[in-house]
Amino acid sequence: MKNRKYTLSDFLRFAAETNPDRIAMFYEERVMTYSQLDALASKFASGLLKMGIKKGDRVGLYMPNYPEWVIAFFGIARMGGIIVPMNTRYKTKEVDFIMNNSEATGLIMTSDFLGIDYVDVLDGLRGKVPNLKNIIVFGEKMGEGMDTFNSVLELGKDFETDEKLKEIESSIQQDDVVFILYTSGTTGEPKGAMLTNLNISKNAEQVADVMGQEVKDVALIVVPFFHCFGCVIGISASVSASSGMVPMPAYNAEEALMYADMFDISIVHGVPTMFIGYLEALKKRDYRLGSVRTGVMAGAPCPVEIMKGASEKMGANIVIAYGLTEASPVITMTSLNDSIKDRVETVGRALPDQEVRIVDDNNQPVPAGETGELVSRGYNVMPGYFKKDKETKEAIDEDKWLHSGDLATMDERGYIRIVGRKKDMYICGGFNVYPREIEEFLFKLNAVENVAVLGVPDKKFGEVGMAVIKVANGEERVTKEEIINYCKVNLANFKVPRYIWFIDEYPMTQSGKIQKFKLRDMALEKFDIKS
Repeated sequence: MKNRKYTLSDFLRFAAETNPDRIAMFYEERVMTYSQLDALASKFASGLLKMGIKKGDRVGLYMPNYPEWVIAFFGIARMGGIIVPMNTRYKTKEVDFIMNNSEATGLIMTSDFLGIDYVDVLDGLRGKVPNLKNIIVFGEKMGEGMDTFNSVLELGKDFETDEKLKEIESSIQQDDVVFILYTSGTTGEPKGAMLTNLNISKNAEQVADVMGQEVKDVALIVVPFFHCFGCVIGISASVSASSGMVPMPAYNAEEALMYADMFDISIVHGVPTMFIGYLEALKKRDYRLGSVRTGVMAGAPCPVEIMKGASEKMGANIVIAYGLTEASPVITMTSLNDSIKDRVETVGRALPDQEVRIVDDNNQPVPAGETGELVSRGYNVMPGYFKKDKETKEAIDEDKWLHSGDLATMDERGYIRIVGRKKDMYICGGFNVYPREIEEFLFKLNAVENVAVLGVPDKKFGEVGMAVIKVANGEERVTKEEIINYCKVNLANFKVPRYIWFIDEYPMTQSGKIQKFKLRDMALEKFDIKS
């Protein structure tokens, strides 16, 4: 430990005190040192307090990978607030649920991004989010009753004499909840995983240690900040090491590789889909990439050719991370010294101060090499889901073991291999997708009598959705295009099924349940999808 508390605020404070002139962020024409980032976080924290946002209040954060996201992230943490990040692809239905469920009193957002008019989204929620008092917008378009990001900074310009802020900052504890990240629910209702300062800060520090991350490093952060990958492995690990950061609001392989040359990037993170994009871009033109040395790949299994390509074409000694939001997120990692075989066939070993077991249905450890459910225990496990005691007890047992829902094996060395999922979830481009949520949404269509949503293999995204639909008798025949457009209007794009299959009968169990494993085999054969 480097003589700092395991709090987000103290991690940034430590970086600013030990490396004040180190550039924390490069973004377009802007540069920001750690000293400047620390001051901006304090200004923002002071401004929030003066606006009436209190310690313990939930504050939504609804914007892409801009420097303002980082300022708000540390600013909210510094004044004792709780950050509630939201996927930038979310639309009215999803924002409505999260803002109301979290009882958020504040929201920090961009005005628009990737064709989504966020101000219009919020206008559509007027009067529907009773606790929401303050909306802060970064961008050109403003709505009624909204404040600008800069006005909050101006309000907090005298932060150095703000005694209330000083008192709150000194009172913040490692076990205080600082983050509520909503994960899509198997019942169609997302659950808010509460993460503490200790959860995030210590996990970030350990990830940085595995990569050998130092002050001299510069990390390209293309993975979204609203995801644990971006805010813990990306932002928090970089701050832990006083490294530089280059955020990208949207993934573009060619632009990312150009940035890698321009900013002497040494750390490149991503899901396998992103690395596939990098390798495709490298076939079209050369990039110097002389400074790239490592990075984290996570979110989906890594094909061996991608790992070899990242090493041979990019010079990146990539490490693999496995985890889940409820574990802050990283549970296991491979090391810089592991063989390519271990990095493509396993997800490494447990991080320090974490216990990992593979257990049977009776919660008893299974022998090495046998399959069971992966469970984890340690500092990294969330205190629970926000306002969901029943779901918390289902996820974390009486002995404090977090049940992942993933089937795995562990060898004699402690290396973990993920072999499947107990749950239905699939991962599309690094985002978790729960079929039940999409099924319940499609059931709202009169034309749909029954529906089963599956995850099927995809070369680009790892997995994509397939909706297998039985049309109701007496209803007009709905088209595939109508189903997809209905989803596109209402759901984040990674949740939209890529395949629609109309079916007359499902393979069923004797108890009347759809046999999804049989249905999946049928789907792979029908659409000639290679698993």
